[in-house]
Amino acid sequence: MKETPLSNCERDFLLKAIEEKKRLDGRGTYDYRKLKITFGTDFGCCFVELGKTRVMAQVSCELVAPKENRPTEGILFFNVELSPMASPGFEQGRQSELSVKLNRQLERCFRNSKCIDTESLCVASGETVWQIRVDVHTLNHDGNIMDAASIAAISALCHFKRPDVSILGDDVTVYSVEEREPIPLSIYHMPISVSFSFFKQGNFLLVDPVEREERVMDGLLVIAMNKHREICSIQSSGGIMLLREQVMRCSKIASVKVSEITELITKALENDKAARKAGGRCGFAESMTQERITALKMQETPVETTELSVTADSVVQKAEAAPQIPISVPSPVVLVPGVGQVGQQLQNTWGLQDEECEEEDGNSDEEDENKMEEQESTPKMSIAGDVVEISDSEEEDVVILHPEPHAKDSSHSERATSKKKHSQ
Repeated sequence: MKETPLSNCERDFLLKAIEEKKRLDGRGTYDYRKLKITFGTDFGCCFVELGKTRVMAQVSCELVAPKENRPTEGILFFNVELSPMASPGFEQGRQSELSVKLNRQLERCFRNSKCIDTESLCVASGETVWQIRVDVHTLNHDGNIMDAASIAAISALCHFKRPDVSILGDDVTVYSVEEREPIPLSIYHMPISVSFSFFKQGNFLLVDPVEREERVMDGLLVIAMNKHREICSIQSSGGIMLLREQVMRCSKIASVKVSEITELITKALENDKAARKAGGRCGFAESMTQERITALKMQETPVETTELSVTADSVVQKAEAAPQIPISVPSPVVLVPGVGQVGQQLQNTWGLQDEECEEEDGNSDEEDENKMEEQESTPKMSIAGDVVEISDSEEEDVVILHPEPHAKDSSHSERATSKKKHSQ
């Protein structure tokens, strides 16, 4: 997958900012990004974070036959892997021009500078030697991979320890860590590369370029140097002509940066050694603060708040007083039903007609019910001639004919019953 090219607007913006001595991340012209060095659980594993660029270096060793022209020297091998995980522009299983360039620069920086005693890696002259392999994996690409790879490689080599061996006749015995203490490598000095990018045909210079700055640069100068100000290798690319004064100026800047990075590597090695000796957290266990593989950490940004209170007080004093808003606002009365108003605490008559109709229907229903109850409570009696109708009974109406003689008969019957009782 090819990288997305920069637009003309982005290119012009970057070049204009560089002309004004400004950078995207707010750094100065000669400032390095934040550098962090951590070591893994095993010896020879190192992680380097240069800003957002992350690189891992792993050192391993094995017994092999030496080269014919150098029978008493060990072999130092470098391999740089650019995985698609670091950038979509990298392809899997295929060496790009950048990977070949990084491999050659690392070999020239470490092997040709004789920073490692290769003769100490010889086990049997002409028969067996140690081969030291340095694998550099790019985890995230945000520019300046060469500097991050060189720092990770030299840190991993200083942290690595090879197993001890013994020779008895033709037999070579390799001892484990439990049997014998492993032996560190013999390192004379630490070569570290510093990259310089040039813009506008060498008129502008930046240290530690990021990925976007690398796209618009005209040339690149990589200087490998140790803390003794000895130049181990120097390489220029891009097709621009540099003056002698520009190269000398870059070498002076590189000497300062190399001394600072060397001190940082030394402190990181001492801290890791002290942590392993004390039995504390080291390597990946240091990042597992909450028994998790990844721990969320936030980097605090220092903010100056000394003048903020004074500025805030002056702004408050100069500001005008806020208008006083009355607590209760009288709302207009809406007389016409079916009209609504927008605002807080305002009356409206939406649905007022429906409520009035419902109230009228309710009143008429109540009146009908009251009339029915009154009719049921008061019995209706209609007398027409000699007929008396009683309408308060739930059963059928009873009609009584000739009520007066019936009353006389009842009185005669009562008298007759009373005479019988007296006679008895």
